[in-house]
Amino acid sequence: MRVKLILPALTEAESPFWRPIKYSLFPPLGLATLAAYLAPDDEIDLQDQHVEKLNLHDNPDLVIIQVYITNAYRAYKIADHYRAQGAYVLLGGLHVTSLPQEAALHADTIFLGPGEATFPEFLQDFRNKNPKKVYSSSIRSLDKIPPIRRDLIKRNKYLVPNSIVVTRGCPHHCNFCYKDAFFEGGRSFYTQMVDDALAEIDRLPGRHLYFLDDHLLGNTKFAGELFAGMRGMNRVFQGAATVDAVLRGNLIEKAAEAGLRSLFVGFETFSPANLKQSNKKQNLEKDYQKAVNRLHSLGIMINGSFVFGLDDDDADVFKRTVDWAVNNAITTSTYHVLTPYPGTQLFKDLEQQGRILTRNWDLYDTRNVVYRTTNLTAEELKNGYDWAYQEFYSWSNIFKSSLNHASHKHKLKHFFYTGGWKKFEPVWNFLIKTNNLNNMLPVLESILSRVKTGKEKVLPETEADLQPIMNIKL
Repeated sequence: MRVKLILPALTEAESPFWRPIKYSLFPPLGLATLAAYLAPDDEIDLQDQHVEKLNLHDNPDLVIIQVYITNAYRAYKIADHYRAQGAYVLLGGLHVTSLPQEAALHADTIFLGPGEATFPEFLQDFRNKNPKKVYSSSIRSLDKIPPIRRDLIKRNKYLVPNSIVVTRGCPHHCNFCYKDAFFEGGRSFYTQMVDDALAEIDRLPGRHLYFLDDHLLGNTKFAGELFAGMRGMNRVFQGAATVDAVLRGNLIEKAAEAGLRSLFVGFETFSPANLKQSNKKQNLEKDYQKAVNRLHSLGIMINGSFVFGLDDDDADVFKRTVDWAVNNAITTSTYHVLTPYPGTQLFKDLEQQGRILTRNWDLYDTRNVVYRTTNLTAEELKNGYDWAYQEFYSWSNIFKSSLNHASHKHKLKHFFYTGGWKKFEPVWNFLIKTNNLNNMLPVLESILSRVKTGKEKVLPETEADLQPIMNIKL
């Protein structure tokens, strides 16, 4: 059987603000995970439109397309194209689960929720010539799932080919989060067996890993055993967790000992009223600065996430947020315009209030205002969002933020990571066009090396760890 798996490009990946490096980070692991259930003699083609031109002049028997909200219209066109030429088309992903009736118009079968249990069921039905129109996930388990088909991934096209997911979902239920609807109907947070996760890590070449889990520290027992197993593997890794998880117990220290060097943290807002509106209980009454200091004491760089446009925000929120991030030496900041994704409680609330302005899913990219605002006008919100990015990543603030670290090595790491990520776009573009992006991994690993942090805990390694950085010719 000829099988094609497609990740269509997000609309924002081809906008005037398109940064090719941002969409060349991680391979499509979800599709590679499903491919592991296919037969050994199946002919499989996995294509990611973010990093390659999509070939539509082939004749697959089965086409599987992963649908997000801002690639939905493109995904539907691709699906219609293949159905017209006789292929059997499956659609799945976050957007399909949120709006199944919309997606069903363009597919022979749709998948709701995660597919580890339902995709093998479909394959058996398909071979028996009796596939269902809808497969809905209720059994949630990662026990003994087959190894991801990483042989299908074009590693040289990604900066971080060693991305990995060892859990599914999140234990929290923020009302703007797209994932809540995806995991409805079963467990909303569950983990692999620790031995299976360690075996997957062991299969990956090189040192660097990027955990794409929504909350790597969400299950204390699992995470503790995972980090214990990773000690001695000589890995450096990045991941995501909450403020609450950073402050609680000693799990973050165990993560640092295992190789955690950079953490995505959802600060989102400083307003208690906004946190309550978002049902982000895990951040209420938490000391953000204490969490930041704890991470810095362990030599862990921080990618802070912030949301603009919640009802308690005013015209000063942009400057307050940027100033706090710079003064607290946040390495990178990710800003979002509040976006009410269909299927979320936020969308339901705003729809009930008559505040949804458009259902053009291409605009639901966290850069555009798609709902009626309160204290801020839509123009103020959009302009403030754009200003925050420009201001935080100005050279003056990159220097200032870097200098706020205790140790010279951490200052240097911060400067190279932040400046390299945002200020050398022509270099990234050249590396992508010449298929040399993967050659930057040793540099990334060096930037993520251990650091000695002044008064706090000493994490011994030599300054030679940064030598690959010093040798870069830009």
